[in-house]
Amino acid sequence: MAANSQMCSVWLGSETGILKGVSFIKKQAFNFCEMSCLSRDQEVCVMAWGDTYESEVLVGSVNGTVKTFSTDKGIFTGSRECGDPSQGRFTGLAVTDSSLITCVESGLLKVWKEGSTDTVEVNVGNGICRMQQNPSQRHCVATGGKENPLKVWDLERPDKPIFTAKNVAHDWLDMRVPVWVRDIGFIPDSDKIVTCTGHHQVRVYDPSTSQRKPVMEAKFGEYPLTALSFPASQGTVVVGNTHGELAILDLRKGLVRGCLKGLAGSVRGLQCHPSLPLVASCGLDRFLRVHSLEDCSLQHKVYLKSRLNCVLLSSRELESSSVDVTGDVEEVKPEEEEDEVWDTMETVTEKSKKRVAQNDEAAVPRVEGKKKRKVAKK
Repeated sequence: MAANSQMCSVWLGSETGILKGVSFIKKQAFNFCEMSCLSRDQEVCVMAWGDTYESEVLVGSVNGTVKTFSTDKGIFTGSRECGDPSQGRFTGLAVTDSSLITCVESGLLKVWKEGSTDTVEVNVGNGICRMQQNPSQRHCVATGGKENPLKVWDLERPDKPIFTAKNVAHDWLDMRVPVWVRDIGFIPDSDKIVTCTGHHQVRVYDPSTSQRKPVMEAKFGEYPLTALSFPASQGTVVVGNTHGELAILDLRKGLVRGCLKGLAGSVRGLQCHPSLPLVASCGLDRFLRVHSLEDCSLQHKVYLKSRLNCVLLSSRELESSSVDVTGDVEEVKPEEEEDEVWDTMETVTEKSKKRVAQNDEAAVPRVEGKKKRKVAKK
């Protein structure tokens, strides 16, 4: 399995608890798990790289465990109990120095030091939907959720947040605008932070200024936004919502630059390639899709049989590898073959209302005729 895992350039976590790897070199997908002990409490809800060399994938499950998968060896090398299922699912997972950072829905953020049982605990508030690490300052994280505004924390001084966002002004009916942060991202090479909300808003905050309200706000679609990611080119963000809509938004003007089509379910995972104009997405329709950010075309589409929660892209090129692959592997079923299966199936239609009405009318006179004959006998 080591050769298989070394080929994979995209990693995904499923609702059934399976870690899936996809190789576009061989056009194959692989399952990395113990199939005999799969259960719903092993559902993968967060993923992160365990080191800067991308030799380890950290997998956070609903049951509160964080497993370490070695991409070099192709096996799980460790497991750690990092949460209590009664406190909610993991909403974030990150690594800083030699410590592991976890956050759950109840708002309990913990820093687990390697080789020690001591942990740093921070209560970031209830209803957390996302915890995100600052890539340039790895000891800083941002949190947000339902009725829990964006907050930035310095884990070296976790007594209170270093930034707390302020809600926007009341709407045109003079009613309070509800807070619902669904995902967070730090703009590369900048102090600004972007959030997407459950009320289809994209907001930009600048903690380096005294203003705590958004410095820019845009809206996309009519449905809750679920995920965001930043392309390699500056000035844009890719967002996805619960109805399978993906869009590229301009962060300066708040306008939609393009839409990525083809999705058929809620977007659960979304990540842009760090150097190439590509974005990978996955969700409830069980497909991994890779779109080009230059012409919005669909580059790859892979059916993975399970509902997918998260995606993790390798920083190397998706279709090139120096690994010499040998051995038998299971190929992914091509998209064209699946379409042929659907085309050969017979279409089932319901009986038309007109035909049903004619049958009912034909039955009425017979009943009335019997009644009239009985009256005549009397």
